[in-house]
Amino acid sequence: MNDIYSINELKYRPRWFASLLRESIKDHPVIVLSGARQVGKSTLLLNEEPFKNWRYVSLDDFNVLYQSKKDPESLWAGTNTVILDEVQKSPQLLDAVKSTVDTAKNRCRFILSGSANLLLMEKVSESLAGRAAYFSLSPMTIGELNGNPPNNILRNLFNGNLSDFEKDVSEPVLPLEKMWKGFMPTLIPYSENNSVLRWWEGYISTYLERDLRQLSQIDSLPDFRRLMSALALRCGQMLNQSEVSRDTGITQPTVHRYINLLETTCMLNRLPAFSINRTKRLIKSPKIMWNDPGLVTFLAGHYTIDSLESSREIGGIYETMIYLHLHTLSQLLVPSAHLYYWRTSTGKEVDFVVEWGRKLLAIEVKFTSRPKYSDIENIKMFLDEYPETSAGILFHTGTEVKRLHEKIIALPWYFLG
Repeated sequence: MNDIYSINELKYRPRWFASLLRESIKDHPVIVLSGARQVGKSTLLLNEEPFKNWRYVSLDDFNVLYQSKKDPESLWAGTNTVILDEVQKSPQLLDAVKSTVDTAKNRCRFILSGSANLLLMEKVSESLAGRAAYFSLSPMTIGELNGNPPNNILRNLFNGNLSDFEKDVSEPVLPLEKMWKGFMPTLIPYSENNSVLRWWEGYISTYLERDLRQLSQIDSLPDFRRLMSALALRCGQMLNQSEVSRDTGITQPTVHRYINLLETTCMLNRLPAFSINRTKRLIKSPKIMWNDPGLVTFLAGHYTIDSLESSREIGGIYETMIYLHLHTLSQLLVPSAHLYYWRTSTGKEVDFVVEWGRKLLAIEVKFTSRPKYSDIENIKMFLDEYPETSAGILFHTGTEVKRLHEKIIALPWYFLG
């Protein structure tokens, strides 16, 4: 199959986040939209109402960057609605935004977009405290790829509506190709393996040589690339910085700094442990969760789908795909839900815990097309420990919806879309 594709494959696909941004901009003078490079932040803002009619200013332009440092207010002269893209390149611009917001008395609206997690940058949190709403855009979900409206699955599960899922009939979506290729919007039209591989190769090179060096001094790009590969092989596992340091030959303080940079640039997140104090001793270390399974697959060296299928990392990469969807769906709730994992000192683990106010969901992820009753042992243990949990869910790779317990149901992974 050749990578010659129609204009329909290149057309804009609506993002679930758009409605959330439209609602939030009514109440907040500033929206901060972060996300890794190429997840579609600029495309969303240039295509969705009302933002596509706003003045769009990109600090990727050197002249604009210079202007932002010399006369920042001139960037929005004559308008009261402006998008400032790649704003992490000019942190001093934020003082001007703050001043305009404070003097305009609710007349101005700003969207600050960037390929760094601006909430983790000290200058942003200081300048915009109390003035901004923060969002992080992930790669596309399977539902967005298919043009489906936003999914209410988490809200339904929090309400305990398990019987509704038993009536659902949908076309199966096999996970392996999706996991291998990834969910970046730019990859949608690519069908040839080599085209996908070249795209990821260029993506990582651009990230290493451009984005990172704009944020921090990197002593050795080969060391940083080696760390990325080591963390890819540990996707979905608890973070042990001493072990990573030993295996890569990189000092532990440098490992710590590099992981912070990967998190700041939205490449990965540290998933915290669920730690409400109950009777069992719990593990407190975070787990490493990458933002896209295709990125993990490439970094781990699986250049074919067959290599991925036979790999020991397949379970962690499948978990990465589920995390991508849960992260997006959690942010669509108001207020946002929080994601954790749960693990006891004896090694019993639930892959994800979703907390929304006083409600909990316990989620297990199994790379199997035939879910079994024995697969939910850890969920049952969590339910015993936290009986207020609304539901337990086992996401699998098959097509069957299967009730396994009064409060536990097995669902195909693509129900997240």
